[in-house]
Amino acid sequence: MSPVVHLAIATASFVGTHFLLSHPLRAPIVARTGEAGFLGLYSLIAAITLGWMIWVAWTMPPLAPYWVAPLWFFQWVAPILMLLASVLLIGANIGNPASPNPKGAFTVRPATGVFAITRHPMNWAFILWALTHIALTGSPRNLVIATGILILTFFGSILQDRKKQALLGDAWRGWETRTSFMPFGAIVNGKIPWRAAWPGAIPVLGGLALWAGASWLHPMAVGPWFWFG
Repeated sequence: MSPVVHLAIATASFVGTHFLLSHPLRAPIVARTGEAGFLGLYSLIAAITLGWMIWVAWTMPPLAPYWVAPLWFFQWVAPILMLLASVLLIGANIGNPASPNPKGAFTVRPATGVFAITRHPMNWAFILWALTHIALTGSPRNLVIATGILILTFFGSILQDRKKQALLGDAWRGWETRTSFMPFGAIVNGKIPWRAAWPGAIPVLGGLALWAGASWLHPMAVGPWFWFG
Protein backbone atom coordinates (compact mmCIF):
# COMPACT_ATOMS: atom_id res chain seq x y z
CA MET A 1 0.00 0.00 0.00
CA SER A 2 1.39 3.39 -0.94
CA PRO A 3 1.85 5.97 1.84
CA VAL A 4 -0.63 8.33 0.17
CA VAL A 5 -3.33 5.65 0.02
CA HIS A 6 -2.61 4.71 3.64
CA LEU A 7 -2.95 8.34 4.68
CA ALA A 8 -6.18 8.69 2.70
CA ILE A 9 -7.65 5.64 4.47
CA ALA A 10 -6.63 6.97 7.89
CA THR A 11 -8.04 10.41 7.12
CA ALA A 12 -11.28 8.95 5.75
CA SER A 13 -11.60 6.89 8.94
CA PHE A 14 -11.20 10.00 11.10
CA VAL A 15 -13.71 12.01 9.07
CA GLY A 16 -16.16 9.17 8.46
CA THR A 17 -16.40 8.07 12.09
CA HIS A 18 -17.05 11.66 13.12
CA PHE A 19 -20.00 11.89 10.74
CA LEU A 20 -21.39 8.46 11.65
CA LEU A 21 -21.12 8.93 15.40
CA SER A 22 -22.37 12.52 15.37
CA HIS A 23 -25.47 11.80 13.32
CA PRO A 24 -26.98 8.40 12.35
CA LEU A 25 -25.33 6.32 15.11
CA ARG A 26 -25.58 8.80 17.98
CA ALA A 27 -29.17 8.10 19.05
CA PRO A 28 -28.96 4.27 19.09
CA ILE A 29 -25.63 4.32 20.93
CA VAL A 30 -26.89 6.83 23.52
CA ALA A 31 -29.97 4.64 24.03
CA ARG A 32 -27.72 1.69 24.90
CA THR A 33 -24.84 3.34 26.75
CA GLY A 34 -26.16 6.69 27.96
CA GLU A 35 -24.70 10.09 27.13
CA ALA A 36 -21.52 9.51 29.15
CA GLY A 37 -20.90 6.17 27.48
CA PHE A 38 -21.41 7.67 24.05
CA LEU A 39 -19.01 10.54 24.75
CA GLY A 40 -16.40 8.09 25.99
CA LEU A 41 -16.72 5.94 22.87
CA TYR A 42 -16.75 9.00 20.60
CA SER A 43 -13.59 10.39 22.22
CA LEU A 44 -11.80 7.03 22.07
CA ILE A 45 -12.53 6.49 18.37
CA ALA A 46 -11.62 10.10 17.55
CA ALA A 47 -8.30 9.76 19.41
CA ILE A 48 -7.44 6.46 17.70
CA THR A 49 -8.26 7.62 14.18
CA LEU A 50 -6.58 11.02 14.67
CA GLY A 51 -3.47 9.33 16.06
CA TRP A 52 -3.45 6.95 13.11
CA MET A 53 -3.70 9.85 10.67
CA ILE A 54 -0.91 11.81 12.38
CA TRP A 55 1.37 8.76 12.57
CA VAL A 56 0.99 7.97 8.86
CA ALA A 57 1.55 11.62 7.91
CA TRP A 58 4.60 11.89 10.18
CA THR A 59 6.29 8.72 8.93
CA MET A 60 5.54 8.92 5.20
CA PRO A 61 8.41 10.06 2.95
CA PRO A 62 8.30 13.59 1.54
CA LEU A 63 6.77 13.81 -1.91
CA ALA A 64 7.10 16.59 -4.46
CA PRO A 65 4.19 19.08 -4.40
CA TYR A 66 1.97 19.62 -7.40
CA TRP A 67 2.18 23.39 -6.82
CA VAL A 68 3.64 25.94 -4.42
CA ALA A 69 2.05 29.32 -3.82
CA PRO A 70 4.02 32.48 -4.63
CA LEU A 71 6.02 34.07 -1.84
CA TRP A 72 3.55 36.95 -1.37
CA PHE A 73 0.82 34.44 -0.52
CA PHE A 74 3.05 32.80 2.09
CA GLN A 75 4.06 36.10 3.64
CA TRP A 76 0.86 38.14 3.51
CA VAL A 77 -2.36 36.39 2.47
CA ALA A 78 -1.92 33.18 4.44
CA PRO A 79 -0.92 34.91 7.72
CA ILE A 80 -3.93 37.26 7.57
CA LEU A 81 -6.32 34.37 6.93
CA MET A 82 -4.75 32.37 9.75
CA LEU A 83 -5.02 35.32 12.12
CA LEU A 84 -8.77 35.44 11.45
CA ALA A 85 -8.95 31.67 11.95
CA SER A 86 -7.11 31.96 15.27
CA VAL A 87 -9.47 34.65 16.57
CA LEU A 88 -12.50 32.60 15.48
CA LEU A 89 -11.13 29.50 17.22
CA ILE A 90 -10.51 31.27 20.53
CA GLY A 91 -13.76 33.23 20.38
CA ALA A 92 -15.81 30.11 19.62
CA ASN A 93 -15.13 28.87 23.14
CA ILE A 94 -16.29 32.05 24.88
CA GLY A 95 -19.93 32.94 25.50
CA ASN A 96 -21.75 31.05 22.76
CA PRO A 97 -25.14 32.86 22.62
CA ALA A 98 -26.80 29.78 21.09
CA SER A 99 -26.15 27.37 23.95
CA PRO A 100 -28.58 25.62 26.28
CA ASN A 101 -28.63 27.12 29.75
CA PRO A 102 -27.86 24.92 32.79
CA LYS A 103 -31.54 24.02 33.16
CA GLY A 104 -31.65 22.67 29.63
CA ALA A 105 -33.81 25.43 28.13
CA PHE A 106 -32.61 26.85 24.85
CA THR A 107 -32.11 30.59 24.82
CA VAL A 108 -30.82 32.77 22.03
CA ARG A 109 -29.14 36.03 22.84
CA PRO A 110 -28.12 38.60 20.22
CA ALA A 111 -25.27 37.50 17.97
CA THR A 112 -22.09 39.29 18.97
CA GLY A 113 -18.37 38.77 18.58
CA VAL A 114 -17.28 35.84 16.46
CA PHE A 115 -20.88 34.56 16.39
CA ALA A 116 -21.85 37.76 14.58
CA ILE A 117 -19.22 36.88 11.99
CA THR A 118 -20.50 33.31 11.54
CA ARG A 119 -22.67 31.01 13.63
CA HIS A 120 -20.01 28.31 13.18
CA PRO A 121 -16.79 30.09 14.21
CA MET A 122 -14.91 26.98 15.30
CA ASN A 123 -15.65 25.07 12.11
CA TRP A 124 -14.78 28.12 10.03
CA ALA A 125 -11.44 28.38 11.81
CA PHE A 126 -10.61 24.91 10.49
CA ILE A 127 -12.16 25.62 7.07
CA LEU A 128 -9.87 28.64 6.70
CA TRP A 129 -6.91 26.57 7.89
CA ALA A 130 -7.67 23.87 5.33
CA LEU A 131 -8.25 26.24 2.40
CA THR A 132 -5.13 28.23 3.21
CA HIS A 133 -2.92 25.17 3.43
CA ILE A 134 -4.34 23.66 0.24
CA ALA A 135 -3.52 26.92 -1.55
CA LEU A 136 -0.04 27.11 -0.02
CA THR A 137 1.35 23.82 -1.23
CA GLY A 138 -0.09 20.94 -3.18
CA SER A 139 1.94 18.14 -1.63
CA PRO A 140 0.06 14.81 -1.47
CA ARG A 141 0.30 14.71 2.34
CA ASN A 142 -0.98 18.25 2.71
CA LEU A 143 -3.80 17.76 0.21
CA VAL A 144 -5.12 14.59 1.86
CA ILE A 145 -5.13 15.98 5.40
CA ALA A 146 -6.41 19.46 4.53
CA THR A 147 -9.14 18.10 2.25
CA GLY A 148 -10.28 15.74 4.98
CA ILE A 149 -10.49 18.56 7.52
CA LEU A 150 -12.30 20.74 4.97
CA ILE A 151 -14.93 18.07 4.30
CA LEU A 152 -15.40 17.39 8.01
CA THR A 153 -15.88 21.00 9.04
CA PHE A 154 -17.81 22.32 6.03
CA PHE A 155 -20.35 19.52 5.80
CA GLY A 156 -20.30 19.09 9.56
CA SER A 157 -21.61 22.65 9.89
CA ILE A 158 -24.46 21.93 7.49
CA LEU A 159 -25.40 18.72 9.29
CA GLN A 160 -25.16 20.47 12.64
CA ASP A 161 -27.68 23.07 11.48
CA ARG A 162 -30.07 20.33 10.37
CA LYS A 163 -29.72 18.49 13.67
CA LYS A 164 -30.35 21.67 15.67
CA GLN A 165 -33.41 22.44 13.52
CA ALA A 166 -34.85 19.03 14.36
CA LEU A 167 -34.03 19.29 18.07
CA LEU A 168 -34.79 22.95 18.73
CA GLY A 169 -37.28 23.87 16.02
CA ASP A 170 -38.24 27.52 15.66
CA ALA A 171 -35.68 28.69 18.21
CA TRP A 172 -32.82 27.49 16.03
CA ARG A 173 -34.46 28.64 12.81
CA GLY A 174 -34.77 32.10 14.31
CA TRP A 175 -31.08 32.00 15.18
CA GLU A 176 -30.27 31.03 11.59
CA THR A 177 -32.27 33.94 10.18
CA ARG A 178 -30.32 36.40 12.34
CA THR A 179 -26.89 34.96 11.64
CA SER A 180 -24.99 33.54 8.68
CA PHE A 181 -23.05 30.44 7.80
CA MET A 182 -20.63 32.33 5.55
CA PRO A 183 -18.32 34.69 7.46
CA PHE A 184 -19.63 38.28 7.56
CA GLY A 185 -22.71 37.27 5.54
CA ALA A 186 -25.25 38.57 8.06
CA ILE A 187 -23.28 41.79 8.46
CA VAL A 188 -23.08 42.42 4.71
CA ASN A 189 -26.83 41.73 4.42
CA GLY A 190 -27.58 44.25 7.16
CA LYS A 191 -28.90 41.74 9.71
CA ILE A 192 -26.13 42.56 12.17
CA PRO A 193 -24.32 45.90 12.60
CA TRP A 194 -20.59 45.95 11.94
CA ARG A 195 -19.86 47.04 15.50
CA ALA A 196 -21.28 43.73 16.77
CA ALA A 197 -18.52 41.81 15.01
CA TRP A 198 -15.79 43.02 17.38
CA PRO A 199 -14.68 39.68 18.88
CA GLY A 200 -13.69 41.12 22.24
CA ALA A 201 -10.34 41.54 23.97
CA ILE A 202 -9.86 37.91 25.03
CA PRO A 203 -10.51 36.35 21.59
CA VAL A 204 -8.31 38.95 19.90
CA LEU A 205 -5.41 38.66 22.36
CA GLY A 206 -5.73 34.89 22.56
CA GLY A 207 -5.97 34.65 18.78
CA LEU A 208 -2.89 36.83 18.37
CA ALA A 209 -0.94 34.63 20.78
CA LEU A 210 -2.05 31.43 19.04
CA TRP A 211 -1.31 32.91 15.62
CA ALA A 212 2.16 34.14 16.62
CA GLY A 213 3.04 30.81 18.22
CA ALA A 214 1.82 28.75 15.27
CA SER A 215 3.64 31.06 12.84
CA TRP A 216 6.86 30.66 14.81
CA LEU A 217 6.62 26.86 14.54
CA HIS A 218 6.59 26.98 10.74
CA PRO A 219 9.92 26.02 9.11
CA MET A 220 9.99 29.23 7.06
CA ALA A 221 9.45 32.75 8.40
CA VAL A 222 5.81 33.73 7.94
CA GLY A 223 3.48 36.38 9.32
CA PRO A 224 4.92 38.50 12.14
CA TRP A 225 8.30 36.74 12.04
CA PHE A 226 8.69 37.87 8.43
CA TRP A 227 7.10 41.30 8.82
CA PHE A 228 9.23 42.36 11.78
CA GLY A 229 12.37 40.44 11.01
